[in-house]
Amino acid sequence: MRDVAAAAASTGPRVLPRNDPRQYDDLAGEWWRPDGAFAMLHWLAAARAALVPPSTRPDALLVDLGCGAGLLAPHLVGKGYRHVGVDVTRSALVQAAEHGVCVVQGDATAVPLPDGCADVVSAGELLEHVPAWPRVVAEACRLLRPGGLLVLDTLNDTALARLVAVRIAERLPTVPRGIHDPRLFVDARALVAECARHGVDLRLRGIRPQAGGLVAWLLRRARAARTGATSTGRAPRIVPTRSTAVLYQGRGVRSG
Repeated sequence: MRDVAAAAASTGPRVLPRNDPRQYDDLAGEWWRPDGAFAMLHWLAAARAALVPPSTRPDALLVDLGCGAGLLAPHLVGKGYRHVGVDVTRSALVQAAEHGVCVVQGDATAVPLPDGCADVVSAGELLEHVPAWPRVVAEACRLLRPGGLLVLDTLNDTALARLVAVRIAERLPTVPRGIHDPRLFVDARALVAECARHGVDLRLRGIRPQAGGLVAWLLRRARAARTGATSTGRAPRIVPTRSTAVLYQGRGVRSG
């Protein structure tokens, strides 16, 4: 009986440490579900892409660090960039490639691409997942050509961010448990200073989901879960807010 119980336990969902990259393999089927575990990443991708202007030259390159399954791709259509995505998770890269991204499996702290190759570097919802975010910032800035654009969003290293993004959010059915390690959240002032060290004048603004849209989305999702129907309706918009204390967005141009 002990062997049977052990075998049964081994087939259940595995328990992983906080922020373990293997979570993304376990959640591979969630990436492109509009109301799935990564729904908010879709909303953030749309908001990040809105910071990227149309390309002004042929063969312009956008490097998408921590690209996941390529959620930025639909929002770049028609802007004129070749979209290269870098990520460590192979299961996500397979899906990114299916959505037109030129994929590179690699670590964002050591990107296998040449200096100054990128017109735009995106680092969306990445910095709060890496043990050494200054190394990722250094790589992002290295990849940018002079005049190139850095766009990013991340979670601030504050008590309020830890409360909202971990203690509250992870009690909702829409947020994977343990997806964030609050010890890795990124101090906004330190991020601005680190970008400046590498020649990028980063400007920040706080962002959040629009409240009415978020409530309506949660209600639709709960109704769909009860009835087994497909949840339909408009996704919440990400809107600016005065405070950067929880979630913030950055945009900066490399000098030179």
